[in-house]
Amino acid sequence: MSGLSFIGRNISIAMNKIDTPIGFDIIFPSLLSTAIGIGLEFAIPQNDVDGILHLREMELKRLSGDKSCGKDAYMAYIAEGLGNQLDWNETMKFQRKNGSLFNSPSTTAASVIYNYDEKALQYLNLLASHFGSAVPTVYPINIHIQLSMVDSLQKVGIYKHFSSEINNILDMTYSLWLQRDEEIVLDITKCAMAFRLLRMNGYDVSSDGLSHVAELSSFTSSLKGYLNDTKCILELYKASKLCLSENDVILDNIAVWSAKLLKEKLCSNELQRAPIFAEVVHALDFPFYATLERLDHRCNIENFDARGGQMQKTEYLPYGVFQDILALAVEDFTTCQSIYQDELLHLDSWVKEHGLDQLKFARQKQLYCYLSAAATICEPELSDARSSLTKSAVLTTVVDDFFDVGGSIEELGNLISLVEKWDGHNEEDFYSEQVKIVFSALYSTVNQLGAMASTLQNRDVREHMIDTWLHAMRGTMTEAQWQRSQYVPTIEEYMKNAVPSFLMGPIVFPILYFLGEDLLATVVKDHEFNELYRLMSTCGRLLNDSQSFEREGSEGKLNMVHLLILHIGGSMSIEDALGVMHKSIDTCRKDLQKLVFRKGSVVPRPFKKLFWNMCQTSFVYYRETDGFCSPASLNSLVNAVINEPLKVPS
Repeated sequence: MSGLSFIGRNISIAMNKIDTPIGFDIIFPSLLSTAIGIGLEFAIPQNDVDGILHLREMELKRLSGDKSCGKDAYMAYIAEGLGNQLDWNETMKFQRKNGSLFNSPSTTAASVIYNYDEKALQYLNLLASHFGSAVPTVYPINIHIQLSMVDSLQKVGIYKHFSSEINNILDMTYSLWLQRDEEIVLDITKCAMAFRLLRMNGYDVSSDGLSHVAELSSFTSSLKGYLNDTKCILELYKASKLCLSENDVILDNIAVWSAKLLKEKLCSNELQRAPIFAEVVHALDFPFYATLERLDHRCNIENFDARGGQMQKTEYLPYGVFQDILALAVEDFTTCQSIYQDELLHLDSWVKEHGLDQLKFARQKQLYCYLSAAATICEPELSDARSSLTKSAVLTTVVDDFFDVGGSIEELGNLISLVEKWDGHNEEDFYSEQVKIVFSALYSTVNQLGAMASTLQNRDVREHMIDTWLHAMRGTMTEAQWQRSQYVPTIEEYMKNAVPSFLMGPIVFPILYFLGEDLLATVVKDHEFNELYRLMSTCGRLLNDSQSFEREGSEGKLNMVHLLILHIGGSMSIEDALGVMHKSIDTCRKDLQKLVFRKGSVVPRPFKKLFWNMCQTSFVYYRETDGFCSPASLNSLVNAVINEPLKVPS
């Protein structure tokens, strides 16, 4: 009786089609008609009953004229509402190895009623023996729930609290992937999500696993394609961005058609009202390689869908669990913001203590330097890593400005000489007050960070930090000498010097000592470690050059854009030169991704992740303008990561 009462109380929802499940206009009227036919009585006005049955007739009429490729899959999916109107020989083509149709007990039961099948009956008997009289709406579903939870934990930034559980789930998923298990392969959303999560977490998965949806025609002939499932298309789009080679036809094809479908969906009023709308906009505007981790977390928290995506025939995800994930994420993000604000106050006092704010030539960009730290090294306990990154980034900005515009060639040489002497320098060694301020700040900060890092690593790492600074300054000095002598380097000379002169070494290398893992000297000397550094720095240099060539040209400084044009004899246009550079950036990024996402390498994963995060920072800072030259854009990022409270619907 309670079920009949529930239907009577909620019949208006069925009439108004408020958030109704897939196939509802076919399945519910059919069940209602069957129930009335066997004598059940509902407290529903006859007009409402007639209206509901009319909805079914209208939907059947629509289906009869529908020539879409995925229609057969859709009709099989809602088979319990169609009964003898189906061609069951065609419908049974969708039967899975476990005997079910779409892992749906209700659809499978319909197949037993209208087209007796032994395997289908065995599936239903298994459920009955396992669950009794109340079977789940979908079975099996464990892998879907588990992947959705892993994805949610990672998207909102609290995955490190559950690292052991996540690793177990991904190991199990990888085993299923290798077996080409139906539970992953036959659900396109799940398949794309599994591919993305596995590849991003270092598992060796081939894009061949997505070959069945490489073409748009293959997708549209599927159930998810027929339903135009936004979540599915978005998952495929995200997966396509994890391309690790130049000619991955499968991922390249998926990237093209999925982006097109998502852009079309943005114009839909229905999507604009859905929680997933903001996620689609963010994914299209900020590919995963061109965003900051904490910005992603904020976007995902503020637009969190506790239902886990589009409703299918019914809800089947554990709503309460996803609500708990959201609550924990909000608490974590808010706590971190408070910590970031306190750390910024300390940074301001450090700048003033060392007189860096008195240097007229130096850009005062410590807020933006801290942004890159807070947005990529999020964990509360990694305060020393954030401090190292920020202080080193401020110092590299000062040094870069000093070599570019602030110092004479004599002062630059003097600064390098002082770094070479380090502890052996004397007060009378300073060529000018500017040199004294720059070197003193560098000397004090590197010594402090070196002492802290040496304690954590149980070995002396200060010399490595000093050598890194010296190598970077020599590269910057080479650029300064080229500019002053009007020397035009070859492209090979320029790119060889680009790695140290981009000044990422003095920023990144010290941070690695503060990430809570041992950084062995053998790892630092390993080819893989140095390749990670080279690719990260090369990406950054080319991104910088592509945005700063006009300004630097006006200052008489050549960068890669100018060199490409000059060495071709002036026949190459600026647009063509930028095209060449963007292709090089793309290749470089994919090579870096390949190293970062590879499992079982010499360089521990947290260190590889930092190289990747700093490359992402370059993509963000040089997305539309020349790095620090867009304060309005960067201020909005600062507010989002550090200052503004979350806006989470109650």
